[in-house]
Amino acid sequence: MSGRGKGGLLLRVQQAAVLLVVFVLLWGATHLVPEVKDSLGAIAATGFLVLAGTIASELLEPLKIPHLTAYIITGIVAGPYVLDLIDEKTVAQVGKTDALALALIALAGGAELRLADLRKNARTLGWITLLQTCFVPLVVVPVFYLAAPFMPFLRGAPHNLVLAVSILWGVISITRSPSALLAVLSQTRAQGPIAQVSLATIMISDVVVLVVMATAFTLTKPLIEPGAVLSAVAFRELGREVLGSVSLGTTLGLLLVAYLKFVSGSTSLVLLALGIGFTEVLKYLHFEPLLTFLVAGFVVQNLSGQGKKFLHGIEGLGSIVYVVFFAAAGAHLDVPILRQLWPMALLLCGVRAVVTIIANTLATRVAGESPVVRRWGWSALVSQAGMALGVGALIARQIPSVAGIRALVLATIAVNELIGPILFKTALDRTGESRGHDAPDADEPATIEDPAAVSRGGVDALTSSSHE
Repeated sequence: MSGRGKGGLLLRVQQAAVLLVVFVLLWGATHLVPEVKDSLGAIAATGFLVLAGTIASELLEPLKIPHLTAYIITGIVAGPYVLDLIDEKTVAQVGKTDALALALIALAGGAELRLADLRKNARTLGWITLLQTCFVPLVVVPVFYLAAPFMPFLRGAPHNLVLAVSILWGVISITRSPSALLAVLSQTRAQGPIAQVSLATIMISDVVVLVVMATAFTLTKPLIEPGAVLSAVAFRELGREVLGSVSLGTTLGLLLVAYLKFVSGSTSLVLLALGIGFTEVLKYLHFEPLLTFLVAGFVVQNLSGQGKKFLHGIEGLGSIVYVVFFAAAGAHLDVPILRQLWPMALLLCGVRAVVTIIANTLATRVAGESPVVRRWGWSALVSQAGMALGVGALIARQIPSVAGIRALVLATIAVNELIGPILFKTALDRTGESRGHDAPDADEPATIEDPAAVSRGGVDALTSSSHE
C-alpha cells in the first residue's frame, strides 16, 4: 500500500475508482430513490464512512495529509451540507460512538504517558503549561472583546456580558485535541522529543482546562447575572470532581491491571463496556470521564508491566472507532455556518496560533530545551476538538442570549482541526521523528496502530480498524 512506483500508481487509480463508485452508488440510492435515505441505518452509514475514509486517507497520503484529516474531509463531503449522502439524523446515530472513542483516546493517552518521560521533561512541561494557560488568554480575550461588535450574537450586548463571554472564550483558546494528537502519532509511529513533549503537554492541559473553566465561570457569574456574588461552592464542587475522578481512575486502573494479568481475554469487550456503559455512570456521578480514563491508563502503564498488552488491546477496538469518530465529526460540521463566520473564525484562529507559537518559544527557551523543540514544539497545540465544543455548549447553556457562540466555536474547530494535524505531522516529518506505517521498527513499542492500517484489511476484503 506504499503507493510507490508503477504498481503504486496503479493501486492509487484503483483506490480512486473504488472511492468514486462508492460515492456514486450511495448518491444514486439516496437521491434517485429518496425513501432509501430514511432506511439508511447507522450500520450502513458506519460501513460507508469506514470504507470511504480509509480509501481517501490512502489517496491523500502522498500529499502528506494526515489520515484523520482525510477522515474529516470524507465526512464533510458525505454529510448533510455537501452531497447529503448521510442526513443529520443518521449522523447523530453514528455520533453515539463518540463516548467510546473519547474513552479509548483517554485510556491510550494515559497509557502513553510514562513516568520516566514526565520526570525527564518536568521543567519544560511546567513552563509550557504555565505560559500557554496564562499568556494565550491574555492576548485572545481583548482581541475577542474588540471583535465582538462584528459578531451577530453579541452585537448590541451590554459591555459586562461581552467581557464575560470574552473571558470564557479565553478558556476555549487553551483547549487542545488529544484525539488529533494520538491519531497523528499512531499514523507516523513517531518517537522523539517532539512526540514526547507534545503528548505530555496536551494530556496535562486537559486537566488544567477543567480547573480554569470552573474558575472562569465562577469569576464571570457576577458579570452575567446582576446581583450574583462570588461563591466558594463552585470551587468545592470542582475539587470534588477532580479528586473523585482521580480516585476512581486509580481504582479502575488497578482493576484493569488485575484483569490483564489474571484474565487477559476479551479485552475489547471490557473496553467497550467501559467506553459506553461506564462513561454514563461517570456522568451520572458528575465525574469527568476524560480525566478518569486518563488516570486509569497512566496507572496501567506505570504501576504494572501490562502497558504494552493494554495498548495492543486498545488498537483492536480503536482501529474502526477512530475512523468513524473523525468522519462523523466532519459530517457534523455545519458548512453554511462556516461560510458565514469564516472571517471571524480565521481571525481568532490566527491570533490564537500566533500567540501559541510565541508562548511555546518563550517556555522552551526558559526551560533550556533543544532547538528542535523550541522550533516545532508548538505544532501539536493548534488542533482543537471535543473539549472546545464542550466549553462552547456550556457557555450557550449558561448564557442563552449568546447561544450563537456555538456556531463560532464550530467554525474555529473546523479550521484548527483541518490545519492543526497537518502542521503536527509536518513537524514530525521535518524533525525525522516520523517513522511512518510502511516501515515500522519492530524493536520499538508502537503507539496506537494506525486506524487505516488495521481497517485496510477489511477494505481489501471488500475490494474486509476518533472532551476535546
